[in-house]
Amino acid sequence: MQELHQRVCLIHYHEIGLKGRNRSVFEKRLVKNVEALLDGYPVVTIHRISGRLCVFLKEGTTFERALEVAHIVRDVPGVARVSCGFKCERELEIMGQVAVNALAECGDFQSFKVHARRNHTDFETDSMQMNQIIGAVLCQANPDKKVKMKDPDITVTVEVVQNASYIYARSERGIGGLPVGSSGHVVSLLSSGIDSPVALWRLARRGAVCIGVHFSGRPQTSDTSEYLVDDIAHVLEKTGCIARVYVVPLGDYQKEIALMAPPSLRVILYRRLMFKVAEEIARREHAGALVTGESLGQVASQTLDNIRATDNAVELPVFRPLIGTDKLQIIEDAQRLGTFEISSQDAPDCCTLFMPRNPETHAKLAEVLEAESAYPIDEWVRELADAAEPHDYACPSYKPRKRAVQESDDPAKA
Repeated sequence: MQELHQRVCLIHYHEIGLKGRNRSVFEKRLVKNVEALLDGYPVVTIHRISGRLCVFLKEGTTFERALEVAHIVRDVPGVARVSCGFKCERELEIMGQVAVNALAECGDFQSFKVHARRNHTDFETDSMQMNQIIGAVLCQANPDKKVKMKDPDITVTVEVVQNASYIYARSERGIGGLPVGSSGHVVSLLSSGIDSPVALWRLARRGAVCIGVHFSGRPQTSDTSEYLVDDIAHVLEKTGCIARVYVVPLGDYQKEIALMAPPSLRVILYRRLMFKVAEEIARREHAGALVTGESLGQVASQTLDNIRATDNAVELPVFRPLIGTDKLQIIEDAQRLGTFEISSQDAPDCCTLFMPRNPETHAKLAEVLEAESAYPIDEWVRELADAAEPHDYACPSYKPRKRAVQESDDPAKA
């Protein structure tokens, strides 16, 4: 049968719709992100239509290919829901047939209902009449299925706007939040473990452009963790959630600390140095905050006293999106994100290098500062920031700063 319609993917959003006068800024940012991430897919154009975005697909696009587009869009920050459907003429006979086709692509189901609405009264048939007319066509085409007005398996949505009708039945929930690039830049400490990729992802969902900093134990350990972090970054870049990762070889500096510092304070001193280097990179990247994957009480360095001693090292705010989250919840997010299997692989890194048998769990800031004063910390921070190796990833909201580590404090010279 010849098609009477064009395939589309409708992008629904929730939080963006509450932004008032700034709403168009967020919508434009989401459009740009989606356009970039769908490069190479059969997309004609993307337009805002009746409070949502519509991805128009090329003629001849198969259902399977349209579903691939929907799955990409579903995981893009800012998208609350994505629906595979069709655009067609505002003629009830055509609309009924298109509704039959849309329902047929929903797989196995037992019950359905029709939800119709018209956004313009120049279409004579009102919403209630459309429900009845389209519902009758669907009942005739699916005599073994039940109409169920409350909690049906499938809802066939029919929307009549000024120049066309949009009909869809297959919808999937997105991750919500705000489009990446709408909330500034942050620098996220990124290990090859389970927690920090999830923390970074959660900030990306709040609209932040995320720049990772990975502290490698190299040359005191192998560079295995760096390859795992690269694999994690490639997962995150599929939905534009990561812009760049700096790899910082920290091993020799940790060795220097381990030679002189009280063993119980090594972890605190390591982390303070990491925070200071991350802050310096953030300054050069014009980022406004640091992000870590810490969860309160999960390990020795994540007690309240130790967190306070670490935060004292920097002036930037430190965001901890996982602070009240248990490990099972973090694992669930990592599995959904697609990083769990990568993070489950063993890799020596700076977190396990020169670890003491009994790390301090209630560090006193005065003792930490006294121990730290034995080292040329400011010099180390500059050396490590200059030695940081940048790796760029596909993030539509980020313009790479090629000379970020050589930039001055003056934004006008950046």
